Amino acid sequence: MSVMLQWFADLVTYQWFNLQEGTHLADAVDFFIYDTLKIFIMLSVIIFLVAIIRSFFPPEKTRKILSYKHQYTANIVAALLGIVTPFCSCSAVPIFIGFVEAGIPLGVTFSFLISSPMVNEVALILLWGMFGSNIALIYISAGLTVAIVGGLIIGKLNLEKYVEGYVYEVAQDIQGIEMVVAEQTWKDRFLYARDYVKDILKRVWPYVLVGIGVGAWIHGYVPTDFLASYAGKDNLLAVPIAVLMGVPLYSNAAGVIPLVAALQEKGMAMGTVLAFMMSVTALSLPEMIILRNVLKPRLIVIFVSILAVSIILVGYLFNALIPG
Repeated sequence: MSVMLQWFADLVTYQWFNLQEGTHLADAVDFFIYDTLKIFIMLSVIIFLVAIIRSFFPPEKTRKILSYKHQYTANIVAALLGIVTPFCSCSAVPIFIGFVEAGIPLGVTFSFLISSPMVNEVALILLWGMFGSNIALIYISAGLTVAIVGGLIIGKLNLEKYVEGYVYEVAQDIQGIEMVVAEQTWKDRFLYARDYVKDILKRVWPYVLVGIGVGAWIHGYVPTDFLASYAGKDNLLAVPIAVLMGVPLYSNAAGVIPLVAALQEKGMAMGTVLAFMMSVTALSLPEMIILRNVLKPRLIVIFVSILAVSIILVGYLFNALIPG
């Protein structure tokens, strides 16, 4: 499917729009078209599958997995669950609603939301192949630590009032029909999932387009050399600079690894590179724009602050453990 989407994006960019290949504008437009198609297809599929699964597994089962345990255990389980679920940050809205629906504590939900885009099995395999087992395992361990600690802090702060009210309303509406859905035929399940996809996409599509647009502009107009020149090995502030540079970008862990390799080759220390990777996947501006649909600004600021500090500390730790 990726090949077909890229072919169509190239067709629109270079033939229909007649843009010159290799220019900043063409690169940005091509990226925007490709990512828009990919993300909306992926969003639709993920939301549809989540709805189908929900029809078989009522919220009570999910609550039992994560809620009945000791709070620290629940955060650890949620972070581990994030590794094996291939959700990127653009999927945060339906997953967030689903977790709220299941009655899972907010802090536990955030442990999952941090872990899922930041660390996954694909990233582990790619990092292992490109940098070796030590780097891959250290990255996974650091990602889990950030997810668990971040979720615990958010849970302790009792921030539920900063979740948009409609999220709880959607959760209650869905929960109210859960018993009915569980008794439906396959045709009824598909119709239910289709309507759920329409409802969620109708709410989030403007945020997704803005997020992709920001990422496309950065992709087309900000060169890799710019990142390396301001966050090289000799700069004491390289880690926070790299984190700030990663914020406007948009990618999942697997998608950003090729850029990580290029940055390391151009002079970035490994800890700085991995901090950059974490900021792209878990702290990106497009993700925050999407999350604004379900979280109030104060909670987003708290979330970003906790993540940024954690990622910066991890970056400095990596640089101390793995000198360039």
